[in-house]
Amino acid sequence: MLEWSDVDVAVRDAVREFVDREVRPHVDDLESGDMAPYPVIRKLFATFGIDAMAKESLEKRLAAMREGTGRSGSGSSGGMFGGGGAQAGMGFVLISELCRVSMGLVTGVGVSLGLTVPTIASRGTLAQQERWLPELVTYEKIGAWAITEPDSGSDAFGGMKSYVVRDGDGYVLNGQKTFITNGPDADVTVVYAKLDEKDGASKRDRKVLTFVLDKGMDGFVQSKPFRKMGIHSSRTGELSFHDVRLGRDRLLGETEDNASGDGRDSARSNFSAERIGVAAMALGVIEECLRLCVDYATSRTLWGQEIGQFQLIQLKLASMEVARINVRNMLFRAIEATQSGVAISLPEASAMKWYCSQAATDVAMEAVQVFGGNGYMTEYRVEQLARDAKSLMIYAGSNEVQITHVAKGLLRGD
Repeated sequence: MLEWSDVDVAVRDAVREFVDREVRPHVDDLESGDMAPYPVIRKLFATFGIDAMAKESLEKRLAAMREGTGRSGSGSSGGMFGGGGAQAGMGFVLISELCRVSMGLVTGVGVSLGLTVPTIASRGTLAQQERWLPELVTYEKIGAWAITEPDSGSDAFGGMKSYVVRDGDGYVLNGQKTFITNGPDADVTVVYAKLDEKDGASKRDRKVLTFVLDKGMDGFVQSKPFRKMGIHSSRTGELSFHDVRLGRDRLLGETEDNASGDGRDSARSNFSAERIGVAAMALGVIEECLRLCVDYATSRTLWGQEIGQFQLIQLKLASMEVARINVRNMLFRAIEATQSGVAISLPEASAMKWYCSQAATDVAMEAVQVFGGNGYMTEYRVEQLARDAKSLMIYAGSNEVQITHVAKGLLRGD
């Protein structure tokens, strides 16, 4: 794949028009928190029929499961990109176009539909999927995916302290999660916790179970939004669990011996998709920075000529274009793999995430430099893009961890 398809271009132009009309005029309100991000995405979904397509896809899938011709974890979950590999390009176009203006909108919808929904779809029973997915796939309800804790970021499983103990046929949950996207507002939250058994097993090696919690449950506290360096339109918070009683119906799969493995396997299955998504996010940032810088370089004059005539400015613009081409080609590689049904390995996904996030951050910081003093002012959008881009080097796993995954994959011969 060397270029976007005609369908992808048509989708891009339509989404760009929507963003220019419905998002750009409200960026300041989204950034300040005066405007909630969720209604904007719901309007986008309604405008393009994404909610209807997701609902239809989910209904077909659940019907097949009821008839015994489908199974948990198979087919489309009816989420944001429900419809299979043929629609992969459209999904990435949507992500990149939104990230040109408000990356926080993407992180919020990405966690809800890219992590919460697939986890329930892949591990939940038919009853659990019927219970939670219909309102999640349409974004009527907001989902969160809670794994990170105050003392366990990249070492998510080894350092995990949140735990459940058996209580009759159910469980009692205690612990804390942090840096949870959508955490303050989520209606449905997927939570990972270790099973605390009195068997002398190492705390690092204890089984990880996956539960689904609903907003307002006794003992379940969702914090106010954190104040962050960037992606302000995405609400991030902390979750606390104080003797939260959970019936077995909230344990995904309703068994501790899930055929798909324990919670570690559930989480890892999402890592590749999340990291590939960063490539689309990075492309949006790079394209917007390049557009703004080219416009500025042809309108700003210094010593009687446009600054674009200076070779050092030309070098910056040319380097941005090389980054754009490289990131776009990596994204095309991901689209082709999706369309052919070939899964991208975790090491390759990590390589994509590492390179693309670094490229977006470098481009955004150089954009600030091109704008000079103006670039440091909030009135000029490169300031926001620089703050947002930096989050990509931490988001979906820090880049230092991505390097480890790439190197270990090479050493294993993956």
